[in-house]
Amino acid sequence: MISSRSIKLLAGLGVAVTVLVVRLFTIQIADDSYKKSAESQSMVYDVIYPTRGIIYDRNGKILVGNKTAYDILVTPREIKAFDTLQLAEALGVNPDFIREKMNEYSRNRKRIGYQSVVMMKKMSPEAYMKFAEVKYKFPGFKGQMRSIRDYPFNAGGNLLGYVSEVDADFIKAHAGEYKSGDYAGKTGIEAARERDLRGEKGYNIYLRDSHNQKQASYMNGEMDKEAVPGKDIVTTIDADLQQYGQALMNKKVGSLIAIEPSTGEILAMVSSPGIDVDVLADIGQHYADLVKDPYKPMFNRTVRASYPPGSVFKLVNGLIGLQEGVLHTSDKYPCSAGFPYAKGRKLGCHYHASPLNFFDAVATSCNGYFCYVFRNILDNKKYPSIQDSFDAWREYVGSFGFGHPLGSDFPAELGGNIPTSAYYNKLYGKKGWKFATIISLSIGQGEIGATPLQIANLCATVANRGHYFIPHIIKESAGIEIEDKYKEALYPAVDSLYFGYAVEGMYMAVNGGGSAGGTAFAAAVPGLDICGKTGTAQNPHGADNSVFMCFAPKDNPKIAVAAYIENAGFGATWACPIASLMVEKYLTGKIRPEREYVEQRILSSDLMSKVKVK
Repeated sequence: MISSRSIKLLAGLGVAVTVLVVRLFTIQIADDSYKKSAESQSMVYDVIYPTRGIIYDRNGKILVGNKTAYDILVTPREIKAFDTLQLAEALGVNPDFIREKMNEYSRNRKRIGYQSVVMMKKMSPEAYMKFAEVKYKFPGFKGQMRSIRDYPFNAGGNLLGYVSEVDADFIKAHAGEYKSGDYAGKTGIEAARERDLRGEKGYNIYLRDSHNQKQASYMNGEMDKEAVPGKDIVTTIDADLQQYGQALMNKKVGSLIAIEPSTGEILAMVSSPGIDVDVLADIGQHYADLVKDPYKPMFNRTVRASYPPGSVFKLVNGLIGLQEGVLHTSDKYPCSAGFPYAKGRKLGCHYHASPLNFFDAVATSCNGYFCYVFRNILDNKKYPSIQDSFDAWREYVGSFGFGHPLGSDFPAELGGNIPTSAYYNKLYGKKGWKFATIISLSIGQGEIGATPLQIANLCATVANRGHYFIPHIIKESAGIEIEDKYKEALYPAVDSLYFGYAVEGMYMAVNGGGSAGGTAFAAAVPGLDICGKTGTAQNPHGADNSVFMCFAPKDNPKIAVAAYIENAGFGATWACPIASLMVEKYLTGKIRPEREYVEQRILSSDLMSKVKVK
């Protein structure tokens, strides 16, 4: 008779056997993960690189496309004795290059193992075909197709940005997303929209036999993954206008930006000197020269350079004065070649009729008038101290988009600088400064720094009579969404009523009609009703910077442009005609015969020699 203890032991044993059988069944039949793990040691992954998304302009023109290229991969442990001279000839390289690579692989044989490493990059299809014909003679060598960027339209090298191979720091910063040999957008739109443009890599899986030769597909290809192409991007850029702007800015240092006021869409964005698209296609070969270039072509001045805005900023002070009630458009102030602000000291101005009202002061860009305006803002009795009135002024200025990044979708945008009362308190003491101390802010000089994009946005704000849309460069399209913030109008803290007065003054600056004349007659084009404001910004490093912003038409404006030319002198001389040519070209598609001489003067002028470089 079997004891109860024996029964319990047998029962326990039976349970253990059952569990073991079920476990073995799961491992060997139901669950093949262990099999896969074992097989993974002999599995070969052939990576399939996706086609990167195409970048279009607003009218459907391809700004950045793709073309086919080949990398030559080497699996060192598969290499057999080969004719070095024949391989070098097939690849179009020096035999010493092959020998150096073989020595390198030999030194790192254990580390590399059965991995395939890239020996040559971006061979053209024509060059690769020569190798493909004799590939069978060189075991261990193979080609891997990939698409590389192609630039059918020369428009916006800095704007588009470049794609290059990722380095160790990039791989670390994007854990799990990239590996050595991958490419990614590093600047411009390529970087800003990398996640959309890059797509997803695919692969084919093969097994090696006992001789380490690649055999049939693993699991008949069931585990293979197709590459997913990148998404196409539609930009707000007008390729023809961008190209024209680049031509106008050739041999000049500065920025040229055009915005559609009703949407905030950037029509053109020129940083000069910039990167030519031919250089983008092979950035690695040119990178060292670009970095050494004293004119800094890789530095995108449109969003990263902080300049004194000069006289275009007078509009901001005028609008704040109107809003605060310390200025009325009918108020007249004198100007005798400037504004005397201390004994024996005067902030100078050019000669013109005097006294002036608001409209004539804008039209003729009177320094003296806007010194009175800024003084009235700071001396406003409703504020307990100059620190309080200055802080209020600074809030107004910030509401126009100055002193902080606008929030555009373009990478690396900076915000310029608007000084604080705390800054002046630290510099001069709490009671050690007054209007006369910071009088230069009256005319957009001193500690004010603004990016060209902020100046263009100011122009669009005035064109819209008191609101703006954050400037942006990507349009919403199939599969691509833009943030809601780009669709929402933003309003400076100034009543829209007063912007109409600023528009009238800008119209008179270009087209006349006041008692004092205008400073921007060079921008006038019959029938376009261009409204503009000149600026000549003092520059401690050389000649003055030439500034101009304008929009057209006066009513229902279609384009707003800001031009900022370093060391070029008066705004009316260079920035004014450049910006007005952009407006005329965009609105009419051509330049009037009577203005062709202006165009030729701009296109043929070299102002780079005036710029002091380090």
